[in-house]
Amino acid sequence: MIVNLAYGRTGLPVEFPDDRTTVIEPTYVDGLPDEAGAVRQALEQPMGSAPLRERVRPDQSVAISVCDVTRPMPSATVLPVVLQALSHVPVDRIAIMIASGTHRATTRDELVEMLGADIVDRNRIVVHDAFDDAELVSLGEVDGGVPVWLNRTWVEADVRITTGFVEPHFFAGFSGGPKMVAPGLAGFKTIMRLHDAEMIGSPRARWGVVEGNPIHDGIRAIAARSGVDFSVDVAINRDRRITHVAAGELLAVHRAVREVVRRNAMQAFDRPFDVVVTTNSGYPLDQNLYQTVKGMSAAAQVVKPDGTIVCASACADGYPDHGEYLDILTRRDGPDALLEMINAPGHNRHDQWEVQVQAQIQQRADVLLKTDGLSDEQVRAAHLTPIDDVAVATRDALSRSGPDARVCVLPEGPQTIPYLAETL
Repeated sequence: MIVNLAYGRTGLPVEFPDDRTTVIEPTYVDGLPDEAGAVRQALEQPMGSAPLRERVRPDQSVAISVCDVTRPMPSATVLPVVLQALSHVPVDRIAIMIASGTHRATTRDELVEMLGADIVDRNRIVVHDAFDDAELVSLGEVDGGVPVWLNRTWVEADVRITTGFVEPHFFAGFSGGPKMVAPGLAGFKTIMRLHDAEMIGSPRARWGVVEGNPIHDGIRAIAARSGVDFSVDVAINRDRRITHVAAGELLAVHRAVREVVRRNAMQAFDRPFDVVVTTNSGYPLDQNLYQTVKGMSAAAQVVKPDGTIVCASACADGYPDHGEYLDILTRRDGPDALLEMINAPGHNRHDQWEVQVQAQIQQRADVLLKTDGLSDEQVRAAHLTPIDDVAVATRDALSRSGPDARVCVLPEGPQTIPYLAETL
């Protein structure tokens, strides 16, 4: 069979053996026939809240949190409808906040691609910088010893609105909702605690788990501490079309959308696979190796111990060069030594969480990488095995695993999360 893997902007067709291959994709749901209309209806008939227009007075200041370029959030569809509902508020009293977390700053061209030129030209855009202490405000500490530092513009706004895209998340359970406050608009100290070795090492810090997940527990507490007055969350299909939208009270909205996503994007299996082929969902999610760890993590949920993960990710932005991921990754010569270093008392560095997750995966399985954005030498420096041909690498791995070996293919990567029924 030929399966088109989500790879960069163009995709990557790969041939797999018919009789040994299980393809796992999100349950396809058609996009809503009138996406803007559905968003408008959600704003007018919200969950646990008055309609958005009634929640905001003309004399109030408004902060709206939106995803950065690493997320396929259809902000160009959602945001104009939100702004239309706020048309009675002077434009200079509204701040559109790019929830960057610790990601690099979004460029103007990316802002135009994300939001549309009209919004970028007309509105105040605040690109959050987690490292700029002057732009942060302390709100104390929440349970779990998490210091709360948030963007000053967000905290000082009279009305705070989140707009998010809900998908399973590899250690926070699900994205969207309260994650649009933290880590999205949080300071470096807050993000570091939410992502430290203790948090990431929790067995509850995993795909699809929210309650009892110390990371998501902390995120919810921070959102509550800052206050969120209104929330909009969407689910999307592989064509990046909106399939479901809800608006209103933050936690009610997030609960409703994540349960829709859980049904459509998570699938249970009784036994693991010898080989799992995965992606990182194509552009914009597979821009770098750092983000690609999510696709590897999705595969790791159903790969046999000592099995093989074959990952296809374009990585057009390299490792990337910014952040500390690469420096940490290359400090030791393999996964065991990396985990020993990360778990040592006092070791807590920016981006170490991605190295920690990657190393945990590599303790379980061999990871092979097909990419055009990194040289073979760069792939090996990341402790991964470079490959040129996904089909050949898969056949070789199946051959090594024996005549009854099976392969699982995740063409959309972490848009579909398989899991062993006994583990969730």
